[in-house]
Amino acid sequence: MTKIKAWFAAARLRTLPLSVSGIIVGASAGIFEKTNLLQAQTDLEYGGVVCLAGTTILESRMFWLAILVTVGFQVLSNFANDYGDGVRGTDAKREGEKRMVASGIISPKQMKIGMIVTGVITFFLATFLIFMAFGDENFIISFVFFNLTIVSIIAAVKYTVGKKAYGYSGLGDVFVFLFFGLLSVLGSYYLFTHNLQWQLLLPAIAIGCFSTAVLNLNNMRDIENDAAAGKNTLVVKLGIKKAKQYHAFLLLLGMFCAIIYTAINYREPLQYVYLIAFIPFLLNVKTVFKNKVPMLLDGELKKVALSTFLFAILFSIFM
Repeated sequence: MTKIKAWFAAARLRTLPLSVSGIIVGASAGIFEKTNLLQAQTDLEYGGVVCLAGTTILESRMFWLAILVTVGFQVLSNFANDYGDGVRGTDAKREGEKRMVASGIISPKQMKIGMIVTGVITFFLATFLIFMAFGDENFIISFVFFNLTIVSIIAAVKYTVGKKAYGYSGLGDVFVFLFFGLLSVLGSYYLFTHNLQWQLLLPAIAIGCFSTAVLNLNNMRDIENDAAAGKNTLVVKLGIKKAKQYHAFLLLLGMFCAIIYTAINYREPLQYVYLIAFIPFLLNVKTVFKNKVPMLLDGELKKVALSTFLFAILFSIFM
């Protein structure tokens, strides 16, 4: 394997659609609300064309910058996970997809440099995004988002790196739920609207649950290796039987929250088109409960991750 391919492998590109799902939902909800408000004003004042054209360009730039920032956080987390598990020896007997540090293709020192470079680039992109969203007139809000950026970088690294890595004490699920769900959806919505709506907690919880379900699948697949290496994920603590029940709970709760949100904001039947994405979730629950060999769950990760991405797209288009 060449170095370039090794770095792409370490970045784990297949995880990126899941990481941007919350941004898609939150940003789309924000643009939807802002456009409706602006449309009402411009219908009276400007005919509804001039102002919309100008703001759409800015919103588009902010949206794609938010996507880039989120991708940066995810790649940083993946590099840190590869490094942390590699130096701890957790991946030494790992089956399936190779890890670059554990296999010796990328040295720990090189991976550290990769983490630093990725972290710095992501930090500057996030700072630019914050400035675009709030300018220099909302110092307190900018300061809050600036600190959230720092916390996100620390959380991405501390998942498996350091003596108190939270991924080794069963707290990974909490952080994934908070950062992939609540912070991703509500934070991106606030970037566009500068306000929050309680109803958005429902799709935020949905994305958080679906993302946590992907992590739970990952941990069920690796339960034997993690237990042997002393990585006490929530699955290791719960045991495989309760982990399966927990998995079903996550997916069912996420689907329930999405449906309730649409019922509250119902306008037309097309709003429920995202139910298509729930079919793979239900099939996944059936597969998980039937599974006897944890390693065979590897293929289910991609299915749930891509189904979450599909849900985010359909939910955002027809919200």
